[in-house]
Amino acid sequence: MEFIINQAIFSKALSDVGKAVSSRTLLPILSGIKIIADSDGITLIGSNADLIIKRWIPAKMEGTASVKILKPGSVVVSAKYFTELIKKLPDQIIVQANKNHSILIQSGEIRTQFNGFQADEYPTLPKLNVTSRIHINAEELMDAFKQTVFATAKSETRPVLTGVNLTFTKDKLISVATNSQRLAQKEIYIDSSTVEETVVVPSSSINELLKLIHHDSGKINIQLAEGYIQFETVEISFYSRLIAGNYPNTASLIPTDQKTTLILSKELFVKGIERACLFAGEWKNNNITLSVTDDHKLCISSGSSEMGNIQEFQEIKSIEGETELKISVDGHFILDALKTIQDPEIKLRFSGMMKPIVIESTEHDSTYVHLISPVRSY
Repeated sequence: MEFIINQAIFSKALSDVGKAVSSRTLLPILSGIKIIADSDGITLIGSNADLIIKRWIPAKMEGTASVKILKPGSVVVSAKYFTELIKKLPDQIIVQANKNHSILIQSGEIRTQFNGFQADEYPTLPKLNVTSRIHINAEELMDAFKQTVFATAKSETRPVLTGVNLTFTKDKLISVATNSQRLAQKEIYIDSSTVEETVVVPSSSINELLKLIHHDSGKINIQLAEGYIQFETVEISFYSRLIAGNYPNTASLIPTDQKTTLILSKELFVKGIERACLFAGEWKNNNITLSVTDDHKLCISSGSSEMGNIQEFQEIKSIEGETELKISVDGHFILDALKTIQDPEIKLRFSGMMKPIVIESTEHDSTYVHLISPVRSY
């Protein structure tokens, strides 16, 4: 194997696939990155068995040569040291690998030799179900993940809750995350799908995918494999192992009726919650209290025996239903939900003192909903 490649392009691609490589693997070969060179370009693969990232570098990018293949072949190199070296080399790099898996890297007057692994020993990629291909706009999918992944459980007590539940139907994808105390749900409408499936993707995989895939990536192809899901763009194929287990039926948790509905300024509400959270640290659930005053203002309050207390009154843009309202919730959960809503106004729906608050956008994003369960204030 032998090729000449641009340093910046090679370094970025190695960094991308290196996110899937773990130094603590029980299989030494999985501490490396597989490099495959053929007439069309370079393919890089990194894996820790639970996560697999494949990066494609075409021979030409935007009409200019990014890599020149002199001899096809494949080899596995140490992810940590090879990536660090390439990052520190000048612009043009020549990579050679012989039959003994010895790798020579040359850049200007710099020559370096690495010992590699035989490429045939590297695990094969999961076999995809060709009938399960779904096409989704990258921007919509990434936004859906950002609006839900933060609500997953951090504890491994119930592993299935540490992932994002994806339900594929004929005309939409529903992304749901919950930790039993809050729930975030987002729907994406798609043209059509032959797949009707529900899978749970680890939140760690979703977060890595968000770092790799950008809004300008065009379309994303999604395919399922045995125990895996694949997200693919023109340059990147991202495989994640799925979490086994039955995800709870969350559809029944969303209240269909409400006693009180408030419309608030998002910016003012965020600042008020942030101030209240300063005094809520003493409580296990960062308790803040929301109530409606007799003159129809929203009261945001919290208190600490050590620091003191805060009470703030905000104008309510609109109120429907009962005006008698008082409920305690986790302030940080509210802030997490509000960060995912871009509109200037938000809607809060209340069904009772000990029933979840529903947070929604007031404008175009009616496909997104967030639930927060109340907490006891004593």
